[in-house]
Amino acid sequence: MSIKVSIVEDDAQVRASLAKLIDGTPGFVCVSQHGSGEEALQGIPKIRPEVLLMDINLPGINGVECVRRLKPQMAGIQIIMLTVYQNTDHIFNALAAGATGYMLKQTPPAELLTAIRDVHGGGSPMSSHIARKIVQSFQKPAPSAAGADPLSPREAQVLDLLAKGFLYKEIAEQMKVSYATVHTHIRHIYEKLHVRSRTEAVAKHLKQAMPNS
Repeated sequence: MSIKVSIVEDDAQVRASLAKLIDGTPGFVCVSQHGSGEEALQGIPKIRPEVLLMDINLPGINGVECVRRLKPQMAGIQIIMLTVYQNTDHIFNALAAGATGYMLKQTPPAELLTAIRDVHGGGSPMSSHIARKIVQSFQKPAPSAAGADPLSPREAQVLDLLAKGFLYKEIAEQMKVSYATVHTHIRHIYEKLHVRSRTEAVAKHLKQAMPNS
């Protein structure tokens, strides 16, 4: 069954190119295109795509705010920010809003299709430049929130791998533990960070890891 993809992009030419790429590749179908955040907020909850490609710099409601409003209506949708921005603040804001992946617009078509498959399968795809920024954010230990229980070394390792886009199964293989053990670690991470999803956990950790500006 084809992965249902919607596109939110104000540049008509870019939007058309993305739709052509998706519709022209077996295993994918573009179910809708939207030129603004307002249009997306009206149409996407009715269409219910599985994966959403979202630009950040939209006229009116920007992409991050659009994601923030859509996510509570469609908890299962997987959102990839497709943008020119590599700024750490933009990355954090997008993740905090509910995005699961962050790709640059200059990403080659084959890599973008791989990212859509990845996010649909439970991963968190990132362009290599973005992944490097996230990895660098882990060079400095994240301070614990006041009164919060610190993460154990194993929990911190799990969170690090989550932020790098590893699937639960891949984390289990990487750490040489069972799938159930990974789930237990993740449950403890959620409890300690007071979050309810992988995206929230990663975003909160990234925010704590970012140096003060």
